[in-house]
Amino acid sequence: MPTRLRNALSAALIALSCLLVPFGALAAWVTYGLADTGRYVTAMAPLAADPAVQGAVADTVGAGIMQEVAPRLHPEWEARDERGTVRPFVRDAVRSFTRTEAFRTAWEASNRAVHGAVLSALQDGRDRAVTVDLAPVTAQVKRRLTEDHVPLAHRIPVEHTEVAVLPAHELDRLRKGYDVLEVAGFWLPVSAAVLAATGIAVAACRRRAVTATALGSALGGGFLLLALAIGRRLTLADLPEAAHRPAAGAVYDALTETLRTVSWLLIALGLTVALVCRLTELFARRRRASAAPAADPAPGPTRARV
Repeated sequence: MPTRLRNALSAALIALSCLLVPFGALAAWVTYGLADTGRYVTAMAPLAADPAVQGAVADTVGAGIMQEVAPRLHPEWEARDERGTVRPFVRDAVRSFTRTEAFRTAWEASNRAVHGAVLSALQDGRDRAVTVDLAPVTAQVKRRLTEDHVPLAHRIPVEHTEVAVLPAHELDRLRKGYDVLEVAGFWLPVSAAVLAATGIAVAACRRRAVTATALGSALGGGFLLLALAIGRRLTLADLPEAAHRPAAGAVYDALTETLRTVSWLLIALGLTVALVCRLTELFARRRRASAAPAADPAPGPTRARV
């Protein structure tokens, strides 16, 4: 095969491989990271101590409890709620509960249950909304209000209140995306590796091919970091309540921490390999230059003997 054709084929294969790197990393992260219940719970566990998350949980759970429970309360409680004296007690009780070890246990159990329910809904093909039961949290809040001697707190009914996490009409779209990512999570990284190896093998100068592959992988890692930053901004901008954006940002950062780490590894590894290749090339040139024999001096004009 002519050298020019080999270099063109190598460049095309390496460019395609580097293009697949960020997409392969993203698909693998969804398939083997985000879709794994154990890894998901481990990533979300530290957020139980995050003040922004605690505040968002207190607002959401407190509002849900009042919305579902208040109409069933004693008339005296309803009168107190109209004057705004009951709702602050409920919210403070929930916020106080978020600072306890019991909340951390409940947070981990809830995340495990929600993740399992969403994953099951994506895999079994049935169209049903994914919900969370507020009864365990309501029971804890009731106990805390009772301990604080809030009037009529013992009358709060602890009922199973289902809060929708994922509506049924969104499942079909998410299920199609999940099926595609589940296949791509394995084949995209494998394809990128095979294309890179083939491109390096057919190149006329393999050192340059390795350098191009390394720089392309580092560039792919940079694009992935940029995509994560843009995705974070768009995700927070779409939230209807600005007060919950710090909590949503903390959740986004926790879930994408592994992907950001992979991106920085691609950048660091790619630049390191490219630098090593460049240094070895310079070293090889110096060795060839030092090993070349010195040129003989040109013969001067001969003088005739007398």
